[in-house]
Amino acid sequence: MCSMKPWLLRWMLNLYPPYLGAGVSVAHIADDWSSMTVKLTLRFYNRNYVGTHYGGNLFTMTDPFYMLMLLHRLGSEYNVWDQKAEITFVKPGKGTVRAEMSVTEAALEAIRTATFEGQKHFAQFDVDILDEDDDVVATVHKTLYVRRKRRQ
Repeated sequence: MCSMKPWLLRWMLNLYPPYLGAGVSVAHIADDWSSMTVKLTLRFYNRNYVGTHYGGNLFTMTDPFYMLMLLHRLGSEYNVWDQKAEITFVKPGKGTVRAEMSVTEAALEAIRTATFEGQKHFAQFDVDILDEDDDVVATVHKTLYVRRKRRQ
């Protein structure tokens, strides 16, 4: 696994063409990889027919950030993959929306315990996408496959 600095990954992701085209920007990555904030500003080029955020762009705001945080926090002993995700739309997204994602020490300990002998584990995280009034626009439920690598 790469030992990239959070500021460098943030810079690279903000230049990544799919995120640029969707209008997604990474606003913050914690120095210890424990949290990330991603924003999406409504612009003429990323609004849908009725003038709100595309659902796919809202969904893009959460992919692949939990995987990246787990990869960096668990280290190279672990395989981590996005396994599935589900989005529930609550209200139309307008203006700037944000997703604040984090992985707690308790969640890491639960993953380490569940995978201690090499078992696969499906870690689950929920993240709300909030508008400028802190109202929930959508909720994303992420499931990640995590397994400790076999020692050779």
